[in-house]
Amino acid sequence: MPFPMTSRRWLWIFVLVLGAAFLTQLGSWGPLESSEARYSEIGREMLAGQDWLHPQLLGIYHFHKPPLTYWLTAAGLGLFGENTLGVRVLPVLAVLLQVVLVYGLGLLLFRQDRARALAAAVIYGTLPVVLISALNVTTDAYLATLELAATYGILRYYHQGGARWLYLFWVGLGLAFLTKGPVGFILPLMAVIGHYFRQGQPRRPFTVHHWLGFGLFVLVGLSWYLYLMAENPAFVRYFLVEHTVERFANAATFNRSKPWWFYLVLAPATSLPWAVALVVRAVRTPWNSVPREWRNVLVFWVLVPLLFFSLSKSKLLLYVLPIFPGVVLLTVYYLGRCTEAVLHRWYVGMVAFYGLLLGALCLLPIFATVLPLGIEVKPLTAIWPAAGVITLVLTLTLWNQVRIAPRLLVATALFTAFLLLSAKPIMQQNELAFNGSRPLAGFIRSQHLTGRPVLVYNELLPSLAFELSQVPVSLNDGNASLNRETQFQPNDAWRRQLIYLQDPAQEPTLGALLLQHPVLLAKGELKPERRWMLRYFRQQRQLGKWTIWW
Repeated sequence: MPFPMTSRRWLWIFVLVLGAAFLTQLGSWGPLESSEARYSEIGREMLAGQDWLHPQLLGIYHFHKPPLTYWLTAAGLGLFGENTLGVRVLPVLAVLLQVVLVYGLGLLLFRQDRARALAAAVIYGTLPVVLISALNVTTDAYLATLELAATYGILRYYHQGGARWLYLFWVGLGLAFLTKGPVGFILPLMAVIGHYFRQGQPRRPFTVHHWLGFGLFVLVGLSWYLYLMAENPAFVRYFLVEHTVERFANAATFNRSKPWWFYLVLAPATSLPWAVALVVRAVRTPWNSVPREWRNVLVFWVLVPLLFFSLSKSKLLLYVLPIFPGVVLLTVYYLGRCTEAVLHRWYVGMVAFYGLLLGALCLLPIFATVLPLGIEVKPLTAIWPAAGVITLVLTLTLWNQVRIAPRLLVATALFTAFLLLSAKPIMQQNELAFNGSRPLAGFIRSQHLTGRPVLVYNELLPSLAFELSQVPVSLNDGNASLNRETQFQPNDAWRRQLIYLQDPAQEPTLGALLLQHPVLLAKGELKPERRWMLRYFRQQRQLGKWTIWW
């Protein structure tokens, strides 16, 4: 190695390689439904309307989340252009910052052992769930970054003192609260409990900096909520009950019901192959031989949050992103107890796993032709995974490195870089199959139809609004996901953007729209009682599951 694993230069090299792999062709496919498209369009409408306190989705107020993610999305669009690249750059930078923060946490927990801290950073940055969070714009990438910042701040303060780290904790906590509400407390709170639980750690004295830090939290984290509550007292119940209690306790509120074991399956599956190493080594290591500090990390950083999210009725994969810093730190701890011979067996198995995945991607164009995968993959798509296999073989064969840990980390980093490069052409070639609207928008432009009203039948389609920079009219024909919260609207102007077809009072509005020679999009067929609308159209085109009439 040109310099030892204890050098920080390896961290920055890894961050640069990972960042380059992320940013290459980052905007080559459009926002995908539903979450990414929703955040993208809210950010676009916020930037266009310059209303930073009242997020809007398709022209209707949308207060499901606090505004920080919308602000950052709008900022990305303003800085990098109103395109998908502008939407995705900041989440990628947030994930790269997470990698650096995990390195910092590793230094604290591994007593300044830079080699193990580097291993934790590399493993974290290459977890499939982390890669997904960077390429799927939601609150979760930002929330995980802010929770990690707050956690690092408070643990750095406990270990080494310094008021600035205490302020980082409170500001990070406030920004996390402004990103997703009370759930932003989970990782920092668990880290604080884990630091003290049965370890006899001396407590630092209470100072004025604690009061000032708490004041910063209130100013940063509660300001937007308090402003809206002052504007309309109905927001008190809306935030405290509908978007805190009911989101946790009632799956029907946001249609995100999953079985209780959802995370017990998905969390290990999206952290392969490291999840296997962690589980196997943890089972084989006597519990009494594990120091209290690492038992607390397992219990409070991983198991308690996993139990909390499993009890919640509303579940999505990225909700549990905050448990994975603990997962990787534990993985490094347990593998660090292994002999070189045992570590070599893990190395062989993991590299074989990487090779098999890249090999499968090489064959994906053939599989897509002979199997009903529902996607199209061009033959040239196999170039990147094939290059990955060759690079892995050459690097690990010709590189004169005896120690196993560096070889394993380099193999992991190379695999991840080529995996990201391989996935993007597949995403670009299958946007319609992956619920993107860029091909629909491209067709509407090619037919010079952008000056006409756009009607979307029975689907919420913010991705199309983002691609066209035009809010379509949604025709709700019984789809519950199209039911919008309009109780905070200042007037009835929203009725021009959302028409309930089952409401006779809105028939004149629909009739007036149909006389303007609009474009109508529907996924599948219209209901028989709505097919009378088709007499207003002369042409149609099928694109994937979508039919376009004009």
